Amino acid sequence: MPGKWYEGFYNELGEKYDNEPYTRGTKGEVDFIEHELNHDRSKRILDVGCGTGRHSLELARRGYTVVGMDLSRSLLERARSLAQEEKLDGVEFIEGDARKLNFRDEFDAVISICEGAFSLMETDAMNYQILEGIYRSLKDGGKFILTTLHAAYALTHGLTGEFDIVTSRSRFTLETKDETGNAKKFFCEERYYTCAEVNWLLKSIGFKKVEFFGCKLGAFSRNLKPSKNDFEILVVAEK
Repeated sequence: MPGKWYEGFYNELGEKYDNEPYTRGTKGEVDFIEHELNHDRSKRILDVGCGTGRHSLELARRGYTVVGMDLSRSLLERARSLAQEEKLDGVEFIEGDARKLNFRDEFDAVISICEGAFSLMETDAMNYQILEGIYRSLKDGGKFILTTLHAAYALTHGLTGEFDIVTSRSRFTLETKDETGNAKKFFCEERYYTCAEVNWLLKSIGFKKVEFFGCKLGAFSRNLKPSKNDFEILVVAEK
């Protein structure tokens, strides 16, 4: 099994990923992304932590050019298979580490939905590296759309496992089965963020405008304010 829990866990999911409940709001979430891009199909989009490509594929169906990137080979194989089945030419999937993005001024928008890679890193410095790479990847005036785990939710709702209020990190165990039916156990850790922390991170990197919204599955909206009842927060930043 790979050294990092998220590598092993997501590689085991494969096709099962698309049956997870948090994947069922894709079209509504892409509606929001399209609105943020003024429905301009000339925009080029980078999807960081794309998984099986659910947002990338939906954007490509609507005529956008998209590059999806993920660390999990099995999830990318699923994404490529779906793109091939639908004969979608406007989407490309690449395997890579989000901390090592080597694009520069290439994209009109970067998305990282359902945390992408951001909340999974072992240290805050690694998460900062991801944001720096995203900033470099964007053209001037480009938009970054992120959803990340919400610390206010963690502090007011009981989480499975252990939540450290000093580091805002949750530690828990996930159990699943591989394709042959063998049981697998993963000891996981995720980082929850406050709006103030994310604002400071993005502004310190150079983003000019950072906005926060409530995050409802399949119903992203600028009309929703962040709430302690939102498991994730929705962030829109401009370079």
